[in-house]
Amino acid sequence: MSDKHLSSQFDSELNQVSARVMELGGLVEEQIRQAIHALSQFSTAAVEQVHALERRVNAMEIEIDHELSTIIARRQPTARDLRLLIAFSKATANLERMGDEATRMARMVRSIIASGAARSLPSRDLRVAAELASGLLRKALDAFARLDTKAAVAILKEDDLIDHEFDGFVRKLITYMMEDPRTISASLDLLFLAKAIERIGDHSKNVAELIIYLVEGKDVRHTTLAEIESVVR
Repeated sequence: MSDKHLSSQFDSELNQVSARVMELGGLVEEQIRQAIHALSQFSTAAVEQVHALERRVNAMEIEIDHELSTIIARRQPTARDLRLLIAFSKATANLERMGDEATRMARMVRSIIASGAARSLPSRDLRVAAELASGLLRKALDAFARLDTKAAVAILKEDDLIDHEFDGFVRKLITYMMEDPRTISASLDLLFLAKAIERIGDHSKNVAELIIYLVEGKDVRHTTLAEIESVVR
């Protein structure tokens, strides 16, 4: 078998895995969308849909991991090809964890509904952060598909907005609980829900960092934004 044919087969395998990772991303996007709907409408049906999608996300993560292991064992890739497979693996892990956070959101919504305090809680402000997090995931998937490092840097900056929304919401929620101690239990559920939204933003940020690692060959985790911008020129 010629080297050219082997290379063509390898490219085909990489394209197939890439498509699977994007498909997983689409499932997680839908999971988050359903979690936001559950929060917005306090819908038990949406809560159940999130849990159903969770099972599909978990199964697909295992399938992608198996495909990646098979490719690495068969092809023994080096340099950029190896970086690409590592990036696929880490992106898959981050997407699955976003799905976990969406499931956590749904679980908290169910608890709030059960408490009977759903309509009295300040959940409207939290939906702003949730929409920001969902949008950030969409941008991260698009940037990953195009290997767009400039878009990746923009995502890192936008994650700060979600952190700002989270901090503001926590302050508001503390004030709310102090004014009406009867809402403390349900408010704590809302606080955990807010943290899940923040974590979705963090995982989108991780995917953005993977794009830079893949394209530039630089691991930019735990570095400042200024340092990252100096890498992406």
